[in-house]
Amino acid sequence: MTKVYPNAASEVPRPVTRGPVVTLTVWKKSLLFNCNGFTVYDSRGNLVFRVDNYLSDHKGELVLMDACGKSLLTLRRKMLSLSDHWLIFDGDFGSGAKPRFSMKKSRNFLNPKSLAHVFSSASKTPIYEIEGIYSQRCCTILDEKQQHVAEIKCKEASKAGISYGWDVFKLIVQPEMEMEVAMALVLLLDHMFSSRWSTAGRRTTDNR
Repeated sequence: MTKVYPNAASEVPRPVTRGPVVTLTVWKKSLLFNCNGFTVYDSRGNLVFRVDNYLSDHKGELVLMDACGKSLLTLRRKMLSLSDHWLIFDGDFGSGAKPRFSMKKSRNFLNPKSLAHVFSSASKTPIYEIEGIYSQRCCTILDEKQQHVAEIKCKEASKAGISYGWDVFKLIVQPEMEMEVAMALVLLLDHMFSSRWSTAGRRTTDNR
């Protein structure tokens, strides 16, 4: 397989989220053996984010870390929810902590491209809507004004005839959105639409 990116710096300063458009390369692969996860690189090949989930310990919780392993956001499935409904906390949240965001899978049958809605802790109306087809790595994150603030796209290989497949793709983030928040939404999309576990414990798939 073609190298996703050559660099894997162990200590990279946390990137500035308010600036020009940022293009990240997302690789659906953990840096650790026997783990599910993601590694995320910037345009220079530096490690930006990582997610490492041991298969035996995965119980509806995901942790997005920076390159040094510091927890940035913790994603936890909402208890007793009949649908895919997740809460997003800052860092390693403790007891009594309030979520910063929540994300819920869309059930809008009139708009099949609507995948999920994101809410802030202070609002009952969505602050982001995600549309597209995740299985084809073609999604758009829209804000309240229906402006594109982030996109998921396939990554083209530099050599003709070489394909990365669905495990490597691009996340393009506009200055109006924080990169770690955009990446957290990607993690939940992958959980909801790649291979998720229903409340009954059966493995199910969704091709959106």
